[in-house]
Amino acid sequence: MANFGLSRLSVVAPYAPHWREAKSAVGAPDILKNATVAESLAVAVRDCTLIAGTGTLTYRKPEQRVVKLPDLCPLVRKELERGGRFALVFGPEKHGLTKEDLSYCQVLVEIPTDEQQPSMNLGQAVAVCLYELAAHTYSGKDLAIAGKQSSVPPPVAESGSLELLAGVVEQVMDAAHYSPATMREANRHDVRLSLRRLAPTEKDVRRILGLFRRILWRLQR
Repeated sequence: MANFGLSRLSVVAPYAPHWREAKSAVGAPDILKNATVAESLAVAVRDCTLIAGTGTLTYRKPEQRVVKLPDLCPLVRKELERGGRFALVFGPEKHGLTKEDLSYCQVLVEIPTDEQQPSMNLGQAVAVCLYELAAHTYSGKDLAIAGKQSSVPPPVAESGSLELLAGVVEQVMDAAHYSPATMREANRHDVRLSLRRLAPTEKDVRRILGLFRRILWRLQR
């Protein structure tokens, strides 16, 4: 991150209590020192409007749009220009991101590799992705680009707003006895993915949220 001018690091449920003091982070102690710790991925990306998960398709059936790494940069640039916030998510070294992790992501990013060796070391994958972003998406140390053009459409709703809406939709489904309780986890997963595919704005979310809350109020009475 220091090599490519990035500084906002969020770590989800870190395993070791002393990770901030990693001695291998030569020249980048401030990034670890100032990193935020989140209890879950949902919390870590709640203020983001475009979230890209990383991984290989070798053992995975993607449920969201798949883009090659070079094709990610135009999407990120567009999102930043309209005032959105972008997050690039990496999973653990051993197994990468889970299906549940990726349900928070609008896109799945794949690094083009040789078919005989699709897997990459986590550190190498991070470096390749950040190089591509640094070379083709932004300039300088600040990834945030102020979108002041009136013709630029508003960004989609933040992930936290989508989670709030998903929670109310789930309550409505429960109140309406939409499906057996055993399907609750699957329904929650599908709703989360669907909302990210629809890409509503904050205004859209507020309107839909009001609608579902009214439906819930009626159902409960």
